[in-house]
Amino acid sequence: MTETFARGDSLASDARRLARPVVPSRGTRRGAGLGEVTWGPEGYWGSRQRVNAEATIAHCEAWMERLGWLENFDRVARGDVTIERAGWEFSDSELYKLLEGVAWELGREHDAELQARFDALVARIAAAQDDDGYLDTAFGHPGLPPRYSDMAMGHELYNVGHLLQAAVARLRTGHDDLLVEVARRAADHVCRVFGIGGQETLCGHPEIEVGLAEFGRATGERRYLDQAGLFLDRRGHGTLPVRPLLSAEYFQDDTPVRDATAFRGHAVRALYLASGAVDVAVDTGDDDLLAALTAQWEHTVSRRTYLTGGMGSRHQDEGFGDDWELPPDRAYCETCAGIGSTMLAWRLLLATGEVRYADLMERTLYNVVAVAPDATGTAFFYANPLQVRVPGGEFSGEGVNMRAEGGVRAPWFDVSCCPTNVTRMFASLHTYAAFVEGDEVSLVLYGAGELSFELESGRMRLRVETRYPDDGAITVTVVEAPSSPVTLRLRVPAWAEGSTGTTSEGVETLETGWWRPGAVREGDVVSLMVDTEPRLTWPDPRIDAMRGTVAVERGPLVLCVESTDLPDGVGIEDVRLDSGVLPLAEGDGAIATMRARVGVEERGALPFSRSADRAHAEERVLRVPLVPYHRWGERAPSQMRVMIPEVATSRRGA
Repeated sequence: MTETFARGDSLASDARRLARPVVPSRGTRRGAGLGEVTWGPEGYWGSRQRVNAEATIAHCEAWMERLGWLENFDRVARGDVTIERAGWEFSDSELYKLLEGVAWELGREHDAELQARFDALVARIAAAQDDDGYLDTAFGHPGLPPRYSDMAMGHELYNVGHLLQAAVARLRTGHDDLLVEVARRAADHVCRVFGIGGQETLCGHPEIEVGLAEFGRATGERRYLDQAGLFLDRRGHGTLPVRPLLSAEYFQDDTPVRDATAFRGHAVRALYLASGAVDVAVDTGDDDLLAALTAQWEHTVSRRTYLTGGMGSRHQDEGFGDDWELPPDRAYCETCAGIGSTMLAWRLLLATGEVRYADLMERTLYNVVAVAPDATGTAFFYANPLQVRVPGGEFSGEGVNMRAEGGVRAPWFDVSCCPTNVTRMFASLHTYAAFVEGDEVSLVLYGAGELSFELESGRMRLRVETRYPDDGAITVTVVEAPSSPVTLRLRVPAWAEGSTGTTSEGVETLETGWWRPGAVREGDVVSLMVDTEPRLTWPDPRIDAMRGTVAVERGPLVLCVESTDLPDGVGIEDVRLDSGVLPLAEGDGAIATMRARVGVEERGALPFSRSADRAHAEERVLRVPLVPYHRWGERAPSQMRVMIPEVATSRRGA
């Protein structure tokens, strides 16, 4: 182990500037580094990073301490017999995800107090590690089941995968320290036990694959990548024992990775597995594997993904449904699945450069990941349904929420994988804002701030001015550029037809996709204008549960109606959106014309009739506010729906 680099060390400073979560060993594209993008603290994403640093990190640490999840490490370190262990088998991973977020945050902006807390937590982990590198607080110690005695649900390798990702963040921000030593010993242990000639099994929850692959990149040790590939090859052969109510598909153990046609089973498992598989495919040059994963992504996005970008339509197994099985009220759309989808799309974007991956990233970030935390960063959604029939009320707002599906944000959950996942995602999110290829910079996510890149020909510095997503104007000023020609690309989202681009040469109407204004020089100003007026979106008619409904979007934001905004006596089940009258922009949402059937006669009979229109006292025309889906439930527990029943008037399509 080497000493932690001093802050003034130029090598450490360069490492922090270029640090990023995903660094393929092959390919021509690289993502932005921690120090290459700075978002303003009051912008959409900048404010969320600020709240994450100021509130969410400490919030997560405090809850894990309060519930005894951290004490698990101390008890193992002391050699005590475990009588009753706090938390699920995967609770160790929550500390590792938190440490990853802290490592990225410290790389983004050093904080002595946060560094001290980080060091103290790492010391507690290190003290619990066995001499041979094994590290887990739910197995292998007095009073606990034997090591690797429950590969289907024990999560031992899953936990190690998150430990490795935390160590990657530390290494890439210029520190080869105690956390990295612990991770290296754990990774070596995994390779010895599960390598060629070892136990020919796998973990029920994929994560070790992506952790090993990225740790191999960060350390330069090929054996970690090889072990990740070995785990991938073992999956899909029915190795894991099937549990009641769970199938081999739940674990993605029914079909080999390269033979599958779509993502299936538990959504987070499937997306983590695919992310690790892309890493292995890219670094080994396995084009066939990459093509298989691309085809699975295409199938899943086109038939198994919600308008919000959410994935997972079944509550029972937190999993994908069949093609077109997308019920809005039973949408699970776990926050962690949104993060897993973003991880995967970013890897595919770096591998191919195709803009469609960036489009899904943006949709998912705004309408799944950003939905989870409230404005304080201390309460969260776990699941993200597109319709809530009954206002949340089963959870009082204090203590642990035992239900993931509740209609109110909670400070912590019995299974609290999502808050720590949000922490690590937000701490490193600005590294997803752009990528570099040779002498070209491509902007992916828009936020006001500054970007600075060392290109092959020299430094390029950009200043971005925008109020996106509230406003569609994005102005990029080239503050500094090499003397030789360099190029800039801006993403025109798939929904932004009719966008315009302005340069010194004039104004042009743009196609969706990548817009390359041409070679840019110092002092050039490039402007993109995308239409963020409200628009109507209809579901594919093959989605049974959404027939007869319509949604409203505005820019990258999906909007929704809440019962909070309906007049007394009108329930959310009573309203239909008049699609013949386009909604108008209002604040960060819209105002829509709706028709409400009120005074429906209740006769104690079945809720069916020979008449398409049941008897009702009157039909009222209402002007109803629609709010961004990421803000739903913030004012009060409410009914909510994204897909709104439609009544069409003659003006539709006019």
